[in-house]
Amino acid sequence: MLAGGRAMPTPRVETLTGKLEKGGAKTLEILGALAPEQWTRTVYAGPPCWDVRALLAHLYSAEVALLALCREVALGGMGAPPGYDYDAFNAEEQERLKERTPQELLAALAEGRRATIAWARTLSDSALDRVGRHPALGEVTLETMATAMYGHQLLHMRDLQGVMREA
Repeated sequence: MLAGGRAMPTPRVETLTGKLEKGGAKTLEILGALAPEQWTRTVYAGPPCWDVRALLAHLYSAEVALLALCREVALGGMGAPPGYDYDAFNAEEQERLKERTPQELLAALAEGRRATIAWARTLSDSALDRVGRHPALGEVTLETMATAMYGHQLLHMRDLQGVMREA
């Protein structure tokens, strides 16, 4: 038992939080090492066209939105509504975050991942088995949904590193 009467995280939860920690640290390492002129380099030609700063805004907004979705599923909710338009969500978030600097977004992303990890540590195996709708993956377990947060960042970091190698 942990202080406050909470149970120790299960091996599945430890595996999940380990991935989230590792992936978050790697993302922040890659993005934190960029020079100022690299933030305007195009990562995705689109449409929509995303430069590195826009990609960072996407990572931050996705972290927050997916955590909220995961929390809902953990409490028995259905997850994303049928027909959820994540392209529209991404466009709205880009507009909302357009004035944020890379440094502000990096700090927000780091805080978002800390919140995700802290929440994940509270999960039970039965919660991980709950099924909900992920915006891109469809009906999946909460464990898959949360693990996809790890994979989502790594996928984008792979693409970013490819663009940086080409430059």
